[in-house]
Amino acid sequence: MTVSSMTGFALARRDHRVGAIVLEIRSVNSRYLDPQFRLSDELRAGEAHLREAITAKVARGKLDVRFYIHRNAGGSESVVAADRVLAQLATLERSVRELLPDARPLSVSEALHWPGVLASGDLEVDEVLAVTKALATDALDQLALARAREGDRLAAAILERVVTMETIATRLQPSVPRLVEAHQQKLEQRLATALGIVFDGAEATASTSTVTRAEALDRIRQEITLYGTKIDVSEELSRLAGHLAEVRAILGRGGAVGKRLDFMMQELNREANTLGSKSATAELADAAVELKLAIEQIREQVQNLE
Repeated sequence: MTVSSMTGFALARRDHRVGAIVLEIRSVNSRYLDPQFRLSDELRAGEAHLREAITAKVARGKLDVRFYIHRNAGGSESVVAADRVLAQLATLERSVRELLPDARPLSVSEALHWPGVLASGDLEVDEVLAVTKALATDALDQLALARAREGDRLAAAILERVVTMETIATRLQPSVPRLVEAHQQKLEQRLATALGIVFDGAEATASTSTVTRAEALDRIRQEITLYGTKIDVSEELSRLAGHLAEVRAILGRGGAVGKRLDFMMQELNREANTLGSKSATAELADAAVELKLAIEQIREQVQNLE
């Protein structure tokens, strides 16, 4: 199943004796499905089918739907009232007035403005419905293909950032023990300089210090334990790897993935923030910044996915 962008364009047309009947659909990103219709009056009867067809095939996006007739030069533009629609409107009015006798009768103007009442003298309602169905199928198929092509590009960009983040996480995995060891050596050097204590197995050469070698080593172990706890990011890296694997799985399943991926970006950002708060070294701090940058780049792509 493919991943679809919310950006796309489709145009379908049918030649008719009155001219070219055209259906255009432009789609951009939106949190919800939001179709906006601009229809010629003589094609208004097809709006309901267009709305149903779009709802059945599109999950998210703001859609600008234009349905119009590009008339032939010199073609007839006579407009008549559709008898069948007027008869239905009259039946509805009688039903209302039976229940509400004091209701005001419909005026001629109100009746003529009722959807589907005015139609081209050359285009019957049945013809409108038939051409609407055909054009809707054609245009929505085009739109799906266009959104799928864009979705493939977005998915590739997202996976590229996922690889970057996995590389950063892999690089950090062995760094914590190395950082702890370096910190231990630094503490030993500082204590040796300050107290004249030797930690390489030889006897102490000096000194005037009242702190024994055993006491100093015990103090170093306490400091190393606290430092190791402070910079231990193994749990965060494990969760980060799990979230990245889930991003891959969501893209692999396809379909409407935008909202799920948006949630995963929140979770990834939380782990990156935790890594940043544990950044006792420049290496960890730089890694946290790189992760947050990659997450933000993915989030920008996710905003355009259905």
